[in-house]
Formats: sequence, structure tokens, C-alpha cells
Amino acid sequence: MRRGQASFEEDGEKQPAVGRWKPLMPSKGSKEEPESGCQDAGGADETQSTEQLNVSRLRSSSVEIREKGSEFLKEELHKAQKELKLKDKECERLSKVREQLEQELEELTASLFEEAHKMVREANTKQAASEKQLREARGKIDMLQAEVTALKTLVITSTPSSPNRELHPQLQSPSKAVFRKGHGRNKSTSSAMVSAASQNVTPEPVSHECKEVDSILFAEFQAWKESPTLDKSCSFLDRIYREDVGPCLDFTKQELSELVRVAVEQNTLTIEPVASQTLPVVKVSAEECGGPNGFRSQIVTKCALSGLPRTCKHRIMLGDSGNYYYISPSCRARITAVCNFFTYIRYIQQGLVRQDVELMYWEVMRLRREMSLAKLGFYPSEM
Repeated sequence: MRRGQASFEEDGEKQPAVGRWKPLMPSKGSKEEPESGCQDAGGADETQSTEQLNVSRLRSSSVEIREKGSEFLKEELHKAQKELKLKDKECERLSKVREQLEQELEELTASLFEEAHKMVREANTKQAASEKQLREARGKIDMLQAEVTALKTLVITSTPSSPNRELHPQLQSPSKAVFRKGHGRNKSTSSAMVSAASQNVTPEPVSHECKEVDSILFAEFQAWKESPTLDKSCSFLDRIYREDVGPCLDFTKQELSELVRVAVEQNTLTIEPVASQTLPVVKVSAEECGGPNGFRSQIVTKCALSGLPRTCKHRIMLGDSGNYYYISPSCRARITAVCNFFTYIRYIQQGLVRQDVELMYWEVMRLRREMSLAKLGFYPSEM
């Protein structure tokens, strides 16, 4: 615009202000100059406005970028905060799970240790019980072996058809009966007695018994043999209890007699020999009797079952009580007869006796006869 104004001033100085016609329409030269000046001024304005527009656009775009960036960052921050909250919750949950697992592990460890100690205690208890049962079983085995040996000797070698003459002295000849084992004698008189006996003994014929099976008793025994039992409600044992066992174990001391009967039925009665030094000597109930040939006299004490003063060579113990009762030979014979009967029927019940039914029946009858003789007061001199 300055250039346009300068050219306009120069043209005014050249042309006179008076006497000249000022053309209404400028010439081409004059027209071009003001147009070019206007164009320069307009281009500058356009450039300035474009620059301003560009600046404003840049400003607006930068504001928009800032706003979008801030919004994006806010969103990312919000997302990060959410993720942090979720991770915090997850950490809290995992920490609770860890605490719970640690607590369960401690409880499990404690329970395992307690269970282990309990198992050790139970194992020790079972081991002690097993050792005790083993000792008892070995003792029972030894006892059963001895009883089986005795039973074989009694049953197999001594039957009604072929009796053992050593077990039945009444079947021996009188000459052999003199030399049977018995009480010891003085050496000074033994030879004389043997010679006198050999001179005075006369042979006697051996007597043979006649036997006949009782049909009622045999039927009761056969019925019992089909299913052996120790229950006295069956007719076979009920008759024996009434006729033999009960009277044979019926002593003066009723209370002790009942205890003896129960111990015999339960197989817990023990009979053992005692020496004279262990016998209880009571001045009131014991008296000293003179012995033959200058031997020391025997100690006479009171029998626990009969209550009478007798020479007690044996004593009994009921179960594991540890209490001993001294008994006379007659009471021992009665108890032994009942024990032999119960031992034999127990062997039959356990299947240890493998014989004909009739042979077993006659053995039972023989044992019943021993009980009958014992309850009547008969017993061997060896008792």
C-alpha cells in the first residue's frame, strides 16, 4: 500500500491541477498500477489471515490433541487403577488361601503326629497282648500235648476190648501185683516181705466182667455225639450231672464246693502235690501221729472241702486267684474223677477221639463208674 500511495503522489505532481482534464477513466498504465497495489495489499491480508487461520487451526488441533491425550491417559489410568484393584483383591484372596493352607497344614501335621503316636501306642499294646497270648498259647499247647499223650495212653492203649493191664491193676496176676509201684518200704524188711509174699501167694483166676449196653443211655450218648456240647441241658449230660457229677462234688463246705464245680466245668482248676514243709500247721486242727519204724510222723491238717483233719498231700487253686486249698486224698479222688470225665468229653467235642461210638460209650461208662466209686469213698492207695 505504501508503494501505491507513492506512485499516486508522483502522478499528481507531474500533472497540473488547473487546465488539464483529468480523465474519468484511467489509462491502462494508470489502471494497472492501482490494481497491482490493491492486489499486493489483498495478498498480504490473505497471507496474514491464512497464517492466523493456520495458527488457530494449530491451536485448535493442539487443544484437541491435548484433550484426546488427557482423555486417553485418564482412561488408561482408570484401567490401570481397576487392574490394580483387581490385583489387590487377587493378592488378598491368595494371601487368605495361603493362610488357610498353612493352618490346614499345621492341623494336618498335628493330626498326623497324633495319629502316629496313637498307632505306636496301639502297636505297643497289641505287641504286649500278642506276646502274652503267645506265652499263654505255648503253655496251653504244652498242656494239650501232655493231655493228648495221656489220652492216647488212656484211650488207645486201654479199651474195653484190649485193656492196658498196667493202668488196670485188677487185671494183673497176683504175682505181678506184689511188685507194683507203691509206697517206699524200709530196706531191712523189704526182702522178707517179698519172700513171704512169693511163698504165700496162690494163683487166682482172672475175673472177666460181663457188660451189656443200656439202650436208653446209649441212645442219649448217640444223640449227644451227633452234636457234642458242654451244655448240661441235653439229656446225656443232664443225667450225668444229676447222678454222678453233682453227688461227686457235693462236699461239706457248700460254698467252696460250688466254686470247685464251676472251676472244673471251666477247666481252670489246678491240683498240685505239696511237701510236708509247706503244709499249714495249726495247733488246734493239726496233730502229730507216730510213724512206723521210727520214721518222722506225718502232719495231719484240716481238709478245706470236708472240714475233717486229714493228711493232705495235695492242694487246689481255682483259676488265677492264687489262693490254695489243701484237700484230702478222698476229695482229690472225687475231683480227679470228675476232671477225667470232662477231659474225655472235651476231647470228643474237639474231634480228638477217633474210635467207634460203642468204644467211646464204654469209656464214658468207665469214667462214670470211677465217679461213683469216688463219691462212695473208694480211691487208690496212691492218692
